[in-house]
Amino acid sequence: MAVEPLSQKDVEERLQELPGWTTDGVRISRTYRFDGHFQAAAMVIHIAQIQEELGHHSDATLGYNTVSLSVNTHSVGGKVTGLDVELARRVEAVAAGHGAR
Repeated sequence: MAVEPLSQKDVEERLQELPGWTTDGVRISRTYRFDGHFQAAAMVIHIAQIQEELGHHSDATLGYNTVSLSVNTHSVGGKVTGLDVELARRVEAVAAGHGAR
């Protein structure tokens, strides 16, 4: 199945179901906060597993008690696709289990 860019309206509608996720028109992104570094690092490992399963990877930054993600699809010219939204959805589904807020 070919991956197609989403319209800005589609991106915004899909992000309504993903609290904390935003778009700048080119990427979708979110920063999670944790009580400490170990929880944040464990979340990064879980995100890496999800990304491997999807075969799709975000830019991730690990801070002391934060994890920031930003993603778009390079194969369609750096636009947001359903694959990016699926990655965000899967990450969101595990975030609370790591104490993310």
